[in-house]
Amino acid sequence: MRRRACAGWLAGSLLGRGVQAQERVWRIGILRPSAPPIASDTTWTGIPRALRDLGYVEGRNLVLEHRYASGNTDLLVPLARELAAARVDLVIAVSAGAVRAAREVSATWPIVMFGNFDPVALGLVTQLARPGGNVTGVLIAPDGTLAGKRLELLRQLVPSATRIGYLSPPPDASSAQQAAEARRAAGELGVTLVEADVREDDYERAFAALMAQRPGALLVAAHTLFVRDRARIIALAARHRLPAIYEWREQVQDGGLMAYSTSLTWAYERVAAYADRILKGARPADMAVERPSKFELVINQRTARALGLTLSQPLLARADEVIP
Repeated sequence: MRRRACAGWLAGSLLGRGVQAQERVWRIGILRPSAPPIASDTTWTGIPRALRDLGYVEGRNLVLEHRYASGNTDLLVPLARELAAARVDLVIAVSAGAVRAAREVSATWPIVMFGNFDPVALGLVTQLARPGGNVTGVLIAPDGTLAGKRLELLRQLVPSATRIGYLSPPPDASSAQQAAEARRAAGELGVTLVEADVREDDYERAFAALMAQRPGALLVAAHTLFVRDRARIIALAARHRLPAIYEWREQVQDGGLMAYSTSLTWAYERVAAYADRILKGARPADMAVERPSKFELVINQRTARALGLTLSQPLLARADEVIP
């Protein structure tokens, strides 16, 4: 009797181990237009961390295939083909260009987009409520790119600025939309927008081009390149004494003057949640594109003092966080 019980326990134990050993290993591709981050930059670990919180653990049941275009958008399609060859189950595409590249390679694999662009205007989805294809995901703004709103906040901080610089990434669909919104807002605010784009990571050249036109403040476009290279941008803005507004709270924590956006942590969590639902059987075509409903204005008071700026009480009252 004991032998049978022992044999039953052993069989059950082995069966349990067999089930554990056969746990599905998911492969997720992450396609970005930027270069790989430096090891100490924790803002880039947000998606893996959010996936881990949902039970997807690298080395156990998850393989992440990262692909970076290093600022060369022409590389996005070849990199997407690499992801196809790696037989990923799903692609997380960061930026409109990455979404387009992934769609060009396959019209069937699920794509979770993440970025600051209008996917309907760019033809990436049919409508936000029912995307209708293989693309869905999370947007940073409810409509548009927030470029106009950031310019408005910057003008409130520096009302004397009649010329405002605009630092743009290499041209792509998303950057074109941001630039158009910034130009429109500049016209409405009665300021002149002076523009320079960053090519081949040459920030010195871009800032030299801007400073030749004597701007009184700086709008930094929303882009993963500028998140990765925020230390260089913040240092150059400080050197040229340019009050600047950025996309993310993390850029202000690192010394930038101010930022206006949703939460990067929230966005990563929602991207992971969409990936989870799709891997469990949901269809991107039926999953409404998610838009944020809460935004935060963050101001670095120390940076303001260094620039000789006085923060008005209305602006301080409007801020969600003031870093002393």
